[in-house]
Parts: sequence; structure tokens; C-alpha cells
Amino acid sequence: MSQSDHQHLHDLEEKEKQELKPPSMYKVILNNDDYTPMDFVIEVLMKFFKMNQERATDTMLQVHYKGKAVCGVYSAEIAETKVVQVNQYARENQHPLLCTMEQE
Repeated sequence: MSQSDHQHLHDLEEKEKQELKPPSMYKVILNNDDYTPMDFVIEVLMKFFKMNQERATDTMLQVHYKGKAVCGVYSAEIAETKVVQVNQYARENQHPLLCTMEQE
């Protein structure tokens, strides 16, 4: 192999290392409102975030008293899907519950 072949191989290896960064992660957040029933928030947390009853209740109370709570941290695509699913489910059930996401 020539010197230029070695350099080209080295450049490719460096480029691969740069491209192998872990994906950005996003927090999925439930925001408090004055109208959505607490039981519905617990249902959402159990249905979409696979929380057990106790954890869902604790998270719901955090939403209620602190104004918002992180429900999970996911890659962008999964976070976006969860936000859409939760917001759509809330609207289908006539609740103004708002789910958002922000980069971690």
C-alpha cells in the first residue's frame, strides 16, 4: 500500500469515528393544566410510558404541584411519536393535557 492509500484509510477511519456520535436525546414532558382530571393523567402515564400505578401517581403529582414533569427520555423519533400520541389521545378524550419535548 502506498503512503496515500494509508492516509486515505486513516481519513476514512477518522470520519467514521466522527459519525458514530450517540443520538441526541429528548425529554418528554407533561404540562399541568386546570382541567385534565388526575385519573386521566395517571392513565396516560401508564398507557404511553409504561409506568406502574405508584410511579404514575407520583409523576402526576409532580405535574400537578410543580407544573410539569419528565415522563421519559428518548431519541428524537420516539419522543416525537410519544408527544403526538399523548396529545392526540388527550384531544380524543376532550382534555387539554399538553405533552411537549425538549432536548436534554
